[in-house]
Amino acid sequence: MTLPNPIRKLDPTVVNRIAAGEVIQRPANALKEMLENCLDANATNIQITAKNGGMKLLQIVDNGCGIRKEDLEIVCERFTTSKLRNFEDLTSITTYGFRGEGLASISHVAHLTIITKTADSQCAFRVSYLDGKMKSAPKPCAGNQGTQIIVEDLFYNLATRRKALKTTYEEYAKIADVVGSYAIHNSHVGFSLKKIGESSACIRTQPNSTRVDNICNIFGNSVARELLDVELQSDSLGFKMHGHITNANYSTRKLLFLLFINNRLVDSVGIRKVVDQVYSSYLPKGGHPFIYLSLEINPNNVDVNVHPTKHQVHFLHEEEITEKIREAIEMRLVNCNTSRVFYTQAHLPGSALPERRPETSTASPSQVVRTDAAQQKMERFLSPHAPPAASNSLESSKRTSEGSSSTDIDEERTRKSGWKETNLHSVLSLRAAIEKECHAGLRLLFKEHSFVGCVSRSRALVQHSTSLYLCNTRQLCEELFYQIMMYQFGNFGMIKFSEALPLQDLGLLALKSRWSGWTEADGSQDSLSKFIASFLASKSAMLLDYFSIGIEPDGALLTGIPILIDGFFPRSEDLPRWVLRLATEVEWGDEKLCFETLCRETARFYAMSLDQGEEDEEKGDEPVERAVVDGQSDSEEASWRHVVEHKVYTALRKTLLPPKGFSTDGCVLQVAHLPDLYKVFERC
Repeated sequence: MTLPNPIRKLDPTVVNRIAAGEVIQRPANALKEMLENCLDANATNIQITAKNGGMKLLQIVDNGCGIRKEDLEIVCERFTTSKLRNFEDLTSITTYGFRGEGLASISHVAHLTIITKTADSQCAFRVSYLDGKMKSAPKPCAGNQGTQIIVEDLFYNLATRRKALKTTYEEYAKIADVVGSYAIHNSHVGFSLKKIGESSACIRTQPNSTRVDNICNIFGNSVARELLDVELQSDSLGFKMHGHITNANYSTRKLLFLLFINNRLVDSVGIRKVVDQVYSSYLPKGGHPFIYLSLEINPNNVDVNVHPTKHQVHFLHEEEITEKIREAIEMRLVNCNTSRVFYTQAHLPGSALPERRPETSTASPSQVVRTDAAQQKMERFLSPHAPPAASNSLESSKRTSEGSSSTDIDEERTRKSGWKETNLHSVLSLRAAIEKECHAGLRLLFKEHSFVGCVSRSRALVQHSTSLYLCNTRQLCEELFYQIMMYQFGNFGMIKFSEALPLQDLGLLALKSRWSGWTEADGSQDSLSKFIASFLASKSAMLLDYFSIGIEPDGALLTGIPILIDGFFPRSEDLPRWVLRLATEVEWGDEKLCFETLCRETARFYAMSLDQGEEDEEKGDEPVERAVVDGQSDSEEASWRHVVEHKVYTALRKTLLPPKGFSTDGCVLQVAHLPDLYKVFERC
């Protein structure tokens, strides 16, 4: 006979962690809770910093009213809030927060630290929390008015939840979505979002800007130039609406839908569905618009207490209000234009290319193109200097004969003497992902292209068939080097330094740079640089075996870096940044993510050579003195042009498997099509 198990009261810690898992589902949820607290504190400037997609670190700083010292003891306890007293207050609530669960939930699943200062306080106070309780009494410290919240090691005690999250890149994208949405709606507040170690913010808006300005800033001019204002008010239903929607000239593959109800970022399946139905009559199949709508509904008609994450609300007359929104959008689209503007998509060669004419056939002038790489290039008319041999910016380095220096990725490499094939599942799966994402048309373009000339260090023109394309060399190089790292895994040659470089000194140089994002809260630069050196030294065996990154554990000295392309050398001044990012941005805890992020960071380091001058100008730094070739400073420009044409684009022709995203993100743009030009000449 089976007896029932006794009913027991759960331990409060278990209860709180279960509740925290409902409120904080990913880093973006934690950020949303903290962002709303900043806005409730009347902040006019909010700065967000993230590391590893917000999993390792999520920091937010505001200049709001701050938190009183006497409230710090209970600020992270559940159901403590300054915004609600009675249940009836929910019917007239105007603040973002009201449940008193945001900070409490974060403290149960992460290490939480608060630094805050009010206007009447002589100093700031710092306190750390664990499971809703202070670890120790608040400590006085220096600080500006407002609040700084530091969230570290999110879900450190919930391994299953941590493993269920997406990659750090996808989590960071979700964080950016949240910041971008609130920046558009709260255009009077300045927002910034950046990754630790990045030189510039990926989102930066100015206080007291307009919503249209912020839409342009975040989503680009392609959205902003097609915006229509939409307004609606209904006294009988007790609501009004204003927003910005794109006209019939704009279309994207994914609906960009920002909905705020009484200033809360929420989602409504009904409104989303109606919007798609309206635009289906105006946009091509599979096309979607950009929509920003802000609804102000009588608080008595809105139930905000629907879900712990507050991403859903219920409101009265939902069907009638949704129908009014549909009518307003449709009327605006009908009346917006008397004509349509169609933007042609750049044609990329694919499997449906016309068959080649026989060599004996007679082709029309519009089909005759130059394909002989030996003929004159654009540079011949721009520079009197013939391109010298490629310069080596690491002048004190020398190449060894260890490993293979070829960049071809084909079956021939497996027959080379001494080639080591890898059987690591993680590497094979990353290679499979590259091949799955390959765009067949772009692959053919680069395989058969003729190089025309460099427009700048990071842009070049190439010709394929009867079309001319503008290519982002910097972006192509980063992907090329990543793929070389994957396919030559464990088979690199090495650039050896004549003098070993102390890792601690490189780390210290990086931390002293403005782009490092270092603050005093991170600890002393000396201790951090020592940690970087010792940490990388502990990985020396793996780095040498798989990637030909030479590190002497005794003394933590960097002795060499891999050869990715013969004759192509990264800039020595970028070494400190690379060393810092190896220690801080690589996912060392997971094999597959470790190889992927390490290869990405190394590829970025090598590709940065193509940013010189342009990158310095963007950062506001003084341009770095460039290398001198054969004692002639005016030959350096010809040298890098020679490297780009004969090293980089030759490797692209042999090796690159271009991802599909390059066909839509502006990496490759068609700027001219010969038959179309002949049509123009005929009309003239």
